[in-house]
Amino acid sequence: MNKPNYRDIARLAGVGTATVERVLNGRGGVRPELVEKVIIAARTLEYPRTLPETHRGLLRIEVLMVRPETTFYRRLSHAFQRIAATLDPLVVVHRSFTEEMNPEEIARRIVSSDVPRAGLILAVPSHPVISAAVEKVNAQGLPVVHVVTRASDRAGEFIGIDNFAAGRTAALFISRMARRTGPFVAICHPVYQVHRDRIRGFSDYFREHPGPSSFEWLGFGGDEERSSTDRLWSALEMYPDLAGLYNAGGANSALIEVLRRHPRGRDVFFVGHELTEYTRAALRDGIMDVVLDQAPETQARRALDLILRRIGLTDIEPDRAPSHLITITREGL
Repeated sequence: MNKPNYRDIARLAGVGTATVERVLNGRGGVRPELVEKVIIAARTLEYPRTLPETHRGLLRIEVLMVRPETTFYRRLSHAFQRIAATLDPLVVVHRSFTEEMNPEEIARRIVSSDVPRAGLILAVPSHPVISAAVEKVNAQGLPVVHVVTRASDRAGEFIGIDNFAAGRTAALFISRMARRTGPFVAICHPVYQVHRDRIRGFSDYFREHPGPSSFEWLGFGGDEERSSTDRLWSALEMYPDLAGLYNAGGANSALIEVLRRHPRGRDVFFVGHELTEYTRAALRDGIMDVVLDQAPETQARRALDLILRRIGLTDIEPDRAPSHLITITREGL
């Protein structure tokens, strides 16, 4: 490949070649936000020379998440907060939340240019409107990292677990350790690609390993307590010999309460995600059997490391392998 030139950098940064020349040769007279765009574009294209500093002021990394009321996203937000406190004072990590089921608002937040940003970290659902917004800002030279779940398959880099493997892992535990023979069911939130990947892995495992018990039913709980409760009660009514439950998403606390109250609840082998105060107590009580925790703290660290690498604040390339899935049982608490 030919090495990038001023024209390539100008196209990616959305500025003229004269602006690129002034920035790269330190001639001054260019607004700070344009300096940042040019330097980030040059670094993205791996322009082969020492580049000037982008700022004498602050570098802002924006983290956009959803559902602050959930334990998982609170864990993720607190992880970004703790890590940000250890970074160079010139780096500001701004965390904010938006409405999960409003893709237009999420897209608007992604493309917003109200405040200059050096990088964008997203933990939001996938949707065509959101994907288009991600692809737009990434094409303009803004480094984008998806954490936990992908909002676009075409733009940005992903930090997270192998969710297909997570679903297969859940299926392995249920098929080998269920206390009875009978149907297995699962609940998920279909707006998240990672939930769909988990269910695909769960289903594929049983397709490849047929036996006396099988995956019979999938319910969409939307990670909402009322909806998830209704789905599980329906499954218990449909299958009097229900042997296993896999929850690929959230609302574990509601499912735990159903199994705690139901006379056959303790006969159901229950695998779910994320270690919280609810799932920890359910493991101790024998209501839940296996928790698959994706360690959001590790994902936050890797996401910030990747942004810092892309904007040239570190030369260390972050680990690209999927984050490790942590398997927790009552005996491991």
